[in-house]
Amino acid sequence: MSSEDLERYEAELELALFQEYRDVIGMFRYVIDTDRRSYLANEVITHRGDDGEITGYELVDAWVWDMYRPSRFLAKVSVRSFRYVTIEELPERDL
Repeated sequence: MSSEDLERYEAELELALFQEYRDVIGMFRYVIDTDRRSYLANEVITHRGDDGEITGYELVDAWVWDMYRPSRFLAKVSVRSFRYVTIEELPERDL
C-alpha cells in the first residue's frame, strides 16, 4: 500500500466518521471534549476526591469519535484527564 493509498483510506474513514457523527448527534444530550478524544453522551457523572477536586468523569450511553474503533457506541466510559475536559449540553431538539 502506497502512502497515497493510506492517506486516501484515512480520509475516507474520517469522512465516514463525520457523517456518522452528524447522523447520531441528535440522539445525545452532551458533547464532551478532552485532550485525546471527543464523545457524545446522555449522562455525565462527575467524580470528586475527598478534597472536592474533580478526579474524573463517567459517561453513560456514549459515542466516541475514533475512526479506528469497530464499535463507537459504548454503555459506559471512564474519562480521566490531567488537561482540559469540556462538557457542553446540547440544545433540545423538537422531534
